[in-house]
Order: sequence, then C-alpha cells, then structure tokens
Amino acid sequence: MLVIMDMSVLHLALPALSEDLSPSGSQLLWITDVYGFVIAGALITMGTLGDRVGRRRILLIGAAAFGLASVLAAHAPTAETLIAARALLGLAGAALGPSTLALIGALFQDPGQRSLAITVWMTSFLLGGALGPLAGGVLLEFFWWGSVFLLAVPVMVFLLAVGPLVLPEVRDPRAGRLDTTSAALSLAAVLLTVLGLKELASGGFGATPALSLAAGAALGLVFVRRQLRLTSPLLDLRLFADRGFSVSLGTLTLTVVFMLGGQFLIGQYLQMVAGLDPLESAVWSLPMVAGGAVAMFAAQALAPRVGTAHVFGAGLTVAAAGFAVLTRLNGDSGIGPAVTGATMLFIGLMPVSSLGIGMIVAAAPPERAGSAAAVGETTQELGGALGVAVLGSALNALYRERMSGSPQDGVPAADRAPVADNLPAALETAAALPAAALPAAPGARLLETARDAFADGLALIALGSSLALLALAVTATLLLRRTQSPTPNRPPPYAGKRPGSGPSVTRPPCVSSDTAAGRPPGGTPPLPGAGSKALACRP
Repeated sequence: MLVIMDMSVLHLALPALSEDLSPSGSQLLWITDVYGFVIAGALITMGTLGDRVGRRRILLIGAAAFGLASVLAAHAPTAETLIAARALLGLAGAALGPSTLALIGALFQDPGQRSLAITVWMTSFLLGGALGPLAGGVLLEFFWWGSVFLLAVPVMVFLLAVGPLVLPEVRDPRAGRLDTTSAALSLAAVLLTVLGLKELASGGFGATPALSLAAGAALGLVFVRRQLRLTSPLLDLRLFADRGFSVSLGTLTLTVVFMLGGQFLIGQYLQMVAGLDPLESAVWSLPMVAGGAVAMFAAQALAPRVGTAHVFGAGLTVAAAGFAVLTRLNGDSGIGPAVTGATMLFIGLMPVSSLGIGMIVAAAPPERAGSAAAVGETTQELGGALGVAVLGSALNALYRERMSGSPQDGVPAADRAPVADNLPAALETAAALPAAALPAAPGARLLETARDAFADGLALIALGSSLALLALAVTATLLLRRTQSPTPNRPPPYAGKRPGSGPSVTRPPCVSSDTAAGRPPGGTPPLPGAGSKALACRP
C-alpha cells in the first residue's frame, strides 16, 4: 500500500514544493517520474535477488532503505537531493513488492488460503493508489510538503522490529550468483521503454520517444538472448512455457493497459471537463476502489466454483459495459456517467488482475516465486505506462482533429495553435479572455468547444476499448479453459514432480537461515508465528 501510495501522494504537494525548492521544469518532471521509473526497472532484479539471498532479507533491507529515503525526501534542501531521494525510494520499493508476494506464495500452500492472501495483497495495492492523494491533501492542511513522505516511516520501523520474529527466511538454496550484466540490461531496457511511453503520452510521437522505445527494445532483445545462454539466468524464461503463466501474464498486461489508461483519461475528464480539483477527484475515485475491492473478494470465492476462465470472461465483459457507459460522455455530462463507468471498469478488471497474479505465482516453481512475482509486477508497470501512452495519445489526436475545424473567434492568433493542441492550454486561454463567465463571450465559447472536443474523443476511445475488451473476454475464456486453475493443487515443493518434469526430485525451495543446519529436507515452507528460531515444516 505504501509503495503504491508514494506514486500519487506527491501530486498535491507540487505547488508548495515548487515554491520552496524552485525546481526547473525538467527537474519537476524527474521529481514526479523517477520513482516509478526506478521501480519498473529494478523489479526483476530485486525479485530474483530475493530468490537467491532470501526474501525476508531483501524485504527488511528494502524496508530500511525505504524509511531512510523517505526521511531524506521529506527534508531535501534542493531539487537535486529530492530527485536522488525519490530514486532511492524507487529502488527500495522494487525490493518490497516481489518479496511480499513471494513470501505469500511460500507461507500459504493451501490453494484457497493463498488465493485469499493474494486478494488482500491486491486490495492493498488498490487502496494505496486511491489513498495517496487523500492522505497528501490532509497532511498538507497541517504540515509542510515534506510530511507526505513520512507516512511510511513508522510502518517501516514496525516491519523492521517484527519482521525477523514472525517471517521465515525463504530462498532457493541451489541458486547461482547474480549476473550483474543481466541486471543492468533489464534495468536499462525497462527504464528506456517506460520513458519512451511516457514521452509518447505527453508529447505525441517524435524522435525522443521513438529512439527511447527502439533502444529499450534492442536492450530487451540482448537481455533475452543472454538469459537463454546462462546456466543461472536472472530471469528463467522457461516460466513462459507454462500456458497458465503465459496466458494469465498476457491477459494481466492487457487488463492493466485498459484499467490504468482508462483511469488516467477519466481523471483528466473529472478535473478539466467536470471542473473538480485534484482532491475532489480523489474523493470521487473511492467508489471505484470500493467496487474493485468487493469484486476481488467475490471473484476469489466464485473462481473455485465456476472456474477461473468464466470469472475472467465475466469480469472483462463487465469492464466492457463500463466503457460502454463512458461512450455517453459529453461536455455537459457531469460526473455521474464518468464515476459509474469507472466503477464498473474496476469491478470488472480488478478480479482479473488479482486472479492473474495468483496464476502467475502458482504456475512458477516455489524457488522461482520471487522472479515470477517480479515479472507480474513489471508487466503491470509496463501495461500502465502503455495504457496511458496509447489511450492518452489517441485522445490527444482526436482532440486536435476536432479543434482544428472549430472556429476560434476572439482567441488571439498566438494562442490558437496551443488551444488546438491540448485541453489545458485551451482552459488557460479561456480563463484569460475578457468576460469569460458570459455565455456569449469568446472565453465561454472556447471553453465549451474544447470540453466538448475532449469528451467526444473520450467517448470514441471508450467505444473502441469496449469492443476490444469483449474480444479479450472471449479469447481469455477459451484459452484459460485449457489451463490450470489459479490455485492448482500442486504437490508439496520438497517432493513430488511438476507436470512433465519426469521423475520426482528433491527440491527444497525454502530454507530458514536459523534452522537449516541439521534439518533434513521435507515438508512445506516453514510456518510463521513462533519466531524464526522455532520454525517448522509440515509433513
């Protein structure tokens, strides 16, 4: 929850921060974006590192680093210091996410318990994104801008104090050394890809996003080729041979594209067309968060009864209906259709995300759970960036097309190009025109035209997204009916054999650093609750 919250908690603090630190435009962008960039780039490395040196160890190191970086960010004296602190926060956040998810996979061997635990994990993920702006707004009413970073400190201190007592150490005892070249390649490839997608979303297609995306793709290809040659790769590409893993990963990626891309466009509509401020927009996002959380728990209960494939299909169909509601948007629609459509979107897609993550973790061998979790989280980061880039760029193109043919009587010649290019420029120009509040005034006419153009473009994108989700619902249902459930009854990780693996092999995926000496392999991962000195394995 805190890792995701830190992505949005800063937004309302930007005016006060800018007044205090006086960052340049480029520095302000880096302050906002570097956190998410580093998280996306470091997830695979941190997930695999946890498999090798211990997931509890990486979790606690990440918690300590996250707390220290939060204090540094809160008291940063310069913009450069704040950028560095945000980068450190991203690196620490990348250590926390896969470790928590991989530990869940080890702690809960019962399929139903594991599915429920992952649903709780996903609910925390969802709440973090929604509560960030709200928490930031409350803190800024009473404290300085740096206070928004201090939310994490007491929780990280608690984790450092209690974690060693109740969490088992889980690692792959047969893992080789970490390949630093592969780690650097994965970091650079993901960073360049996310950077290119964000540039594409903000400025449209041009030389910078094209070069960034091309370089990211080239480095990604080099990374893949290197993994195929290594005896102990950073990312085990054999995971993708499991149909449950690959189908759920692909569905999860497309789901996040439409969910976060749609959320981004709806947020813009609420603020720039409906006229809400950022805090009001955050408040109106609570229905979609509540609906998504309830739907996740309902899907977790329904999946064992009706099958994961049918839950996926139903969820994607509900999301398609949510986009269908958004096709009714116009400049005068208000917040009703937007909030209703967004809530349906989250009700449909959050269960798909939760079950998809569960399938990804369950399909991987226990000793590779951290790596699998990191792959799932990385695809969510890339899918979110891709959704914002593609849907945002499409909306900008539709807006420009509509505005290019609209009369702009009374708008100064120097302002006409920016007005026709993006809605924020049109709103700023309309507010500066004389008598903007009068219905027949140039400012009022420009405001109405620009908002209608934006809403009409959003409605067209919603129509295309609705049809795409219906097609995805059919495809995912057919493919997943031939795969395992999200919580397969696989054999205990120390014994037995995986499907198609040949003879049974001894595979000790979890080792407690406190009890490994003299303990024969056997049973399932150690249970928490009695302290690490007293960890035991169930037969």
